[in-house]
Amino acid sequence: MTLDRETAMQVATVLSRGLPYIQRFTGKTVVIKYGGNAMENEDLKSSFARDVVLMKLVGIHPIVVHGGGPQIGELLTRLNIQSRFVNGMRVTDAETMDVVEMVLGGQVNKEIVSLINAQGGTAIGLTGKDGNLIRARKLAVEERSPEHERAEIIDIGHVGEVAGININVIDMLTRSDVIPVIAPIGVGPDGASYNINADLVAGKVAEAMKAEKLMLLTNVSGLKDKEGKVLTGLTAQQVSDLIEDGTIHGGMLPKIRCALSAVENGVRTSHIIDGRVAHACLLEIFTDEGVGTLISRN
Repeated sequence: MTLDRETAMQVATVLSRGLPYIQRFTGKTVVIKYGGNAMENEDLKSSFARDVVLMKLVGIHPIVVHGGGPQIGELLTRLNIQSRFVNGMRVTDAETMDVVEMVLGGQVNKEIVSLINAQGGTAIGLTGKDGNLIRARKLAVEERSPEHERAEIIDIGHVGEVAGININVIDMLTRSDVIPVIAPIGVGPDGASYNINADLVAGKVAEAMKAEKLMLLTNVSGLKDKEGKVLTGLTAQQVSDLIEDGTIHGGMLPKIRCALSAVENGVRTSHIIDGRVAHACLLEIFTDEGVGTLISRN
């Protein structure tokens, strides 16, 4: 098929406009938290995989960290294992942790690896237990109630937080032109497995790798002000002010705190991206406008 002259010029223009961005980001690390609608819609799955492969081909080093909460919940239901949540976190006993490892480390992780490889990339899937990639500690959850003067410590089982990241494992893969796909399961000092929030893992990986960008794919168009308008560019101080005045609240708060921590600890920019938009990652890297909210140090 031969393109007409006008279409050919449009294609050439789009490609040439990408050159400054390729020059700017070649050799840089981009950490992407993949989840939400982008993980459930077939067309969005394909566009995400193509985005990641293209990044690698032009010299950018993408690292994918994925979630899988809905898939875990679905299998638990099929196995007649009841889910219970405390402060939005799944209580994870030993039986539930087995399911979490099966879904995140097996089903979800390998599907993403297959998607990337089908688009011509070379992806390798791993959990935080591989090579002690994610060192974890048990998460202490406090719950306050009017009946108690002091906060009560709630045991929610095998739920953890990041104690450290072994960057040698990631470096080894990226130097070999491999795209790491990481499931957010950490290993404790005693060898026990811990389920960790994927946003938190992505943020800590980005911090450890001194990444150029942290991208958190979401099911919203970005961070919004009190009038519902998307805020496209914010400094760390402006984000802190929005948390203080209550503009940022509820379910968005942990994600924003993760993004904020990243830029305060060596990551150049964090992005809250609308994962419902096809090729959202490419639009964020190769255009000035992007498809979400950018957070920078200053």
